Amino acid sequence: MENSSKKFPYALDLAASLFAMALLLGFMYATQTVLVPLLFAILIAISLYPLARLFERLRLGKATAAILSVIVAIAVIYALGWFIVHQSIIIGKDASAITNKVMSVLDRAQIWLENSFGIQRTEVMDQLREQGDKMMSNAGTMASATFGSIGNVLAGAVLVPLFSFFLLYYRDFFRVFFFKAFRSVPHAKVHETLNKIYYVVQSYLLGLVTVMGIVAILNTVGLMVMGIEYAWFFGTLASLLMLLPYIGIAIGSILPALFALAVKDSAWYAVGVVAWFQVVQFLEGNIITPNIVGSKVSINPLMAIIAILLGGMLFGLSGLILALPLTATIKVVFDAIPSMQAFGFLIGEPEKEHLKINSTQELLIKWKIVRKPNMEKKVKVEIDVNTDENPPKTTLHYKEITESETTAFEEDKSADDKKDNEA
Repeated sequence: MENSSKKFPYALDLAASLFAMALLLGFMYATQTVLVPLLFAILIAISLYPLARLFERLRLGKATAAILSVIVAIAVIYALGWFIVHQSIIIGKDASAITNKVMSVLDRAQIWLENSFGIQRTEVMDQLREQGDKMMSNAGTMASATFGSIGNVLAGAVLVPLFSFFLLYYRDFFRVFFFKAFRSVPHAKVHETLNKIYYVVQSYLLGLVTVMGIVAILNTVGLMVMGIEYAWFFGTLASLLMLLPYIGIAIGSILPALFALAVKDSAWYAVGVVAWFQVVQFLEGNIITPNIVGSKVSINPLMAIIAILLGGMLFGLSGLILALPLTATIKVVFDAIPSMQAFGFLIGEPEKEHLKINSTQELLIKWKIVRKPNMEKKVKVEIDVNTDENPPKTTLHYKEITESETTAFEEDKSADDKKDNEA
């Protein structure tokens, strides 16, 4: 029986895939009020799955295990929130003293500006007043955005635990859905892709938590050495801001630097705080994260930055947090779809052969764009005649040399010239 199915050209198949992806992004933007809590719930459910399995092995039942896992997650998040709020209240008790020191620092800064650049204090105050008026003029917009954000947070506080429970409880039900939705794909392939998504996202989340703990300790130790009060609070807060990739630690260094500027007699303490946090960020990006997460989440830095920017445009602050795990999931899906494998390759980490000095030549040979250069062996003979001796002494030195007759480009060019002459 003749197969009546038509195979579409690759360009048409690729265009259809890109168009579908554009429609999906538009749908995600339009439904972000529900989609963002759902995405956070998926991440939490994946991270809680081992705990739920542990409870199930204790014969607690799937529903009970899911509820207990969600309660544990709520307790951990509540403990972190209580710690930050409690420490903020303690620091706020000294607000008057800190304010006085901040004002004295501003006075010294005004004097320095006046002596160094001739900028009068009245000019500085005029600029500050102008900026204050602009902020007040936008107060309505800022207030509405703030209340809107608070409403989204409150809605998420209810929806995320609820979604997480159902994702844990109905996980096998959802797996069957994927088998039915991709009926034309072998079930083993669908099962393997789902497991790989789970593995990649869980590796990212567990690695992130581990790195955050290490960074919190390093931040705190550095602040303690410099004698900064509330070191645990500032160190932990900066590590939690690592949820914002690449910029979290840098933002987290601003608050302890301002605090050091206010409570210490020298501004060098603030400089030291910023410098130490930058050292920690360097260690985190080049040593800690690569050794803990490794190649489990294979996203090259360029695509990671682009994903973070696009995530911020799509979902705002939540998009910055969701960008990397969502991109890692998209890469797994792209690798499983033949027409999108090139984009999965583009998102991933380059291999060592792509970063060599002569990688262009090797890749051209590998992809059979040019031929491998012919190599020939030669023997180099050096004759050394010593005329001082009687009779003269002759010494021969032999050296074997392997060199290319022609480079790949020259060989290719000579072949083209030969064809042109024949024509």
